[in-house]
Amino acid sequence: MPVTDSIADYITRIRNAGRAKNKTTDIPYSKLRENISQLLVDKGYIKNFTVITSEQFPFIRIELKYVREGEPAIREITRVSKPGRRVYQGKDIRKYLGGLGLYILSSSKGIITDKEAREQGVGGEILFRIY
Repeated sequence: MPVTDSIADYITRIRNAGRAKNKTTDIPYSKLRENISQLLVDKGYIKNFTVITSEQFPFIRIELKYVREGEPAIREITRVSKPGRRVYQGKDIRKYLGGLGLYILSSSKGIITDKEAREQGVGGEILFRIY
């Protein structure tokens, strides 16, 4: 069955794997998902990821990160902009949870966080929020 919202599928797979206490999860490959995964590694929400192209359909294997007592590093991950209702924000992007969480945006500078967008003076489509 085809997926109509690949980012929502990405988020759901990570959320479900964290709740099930899985060490890894596999996600179908796309350049956008690879860029988002790299950003999440850089910000410390996931341990690492590997792009596996040896199979018939390439995929991304994400190693989830856990903190004390087996609690996932990602406490909340929620889709903001959806195919039926796109959410765009200008240069005045507000902080999520007073700066504790992040908004992940798709902008003219690529996939960036809300903090990077404020520093660079750009806006974009808010893909999801993470805490």
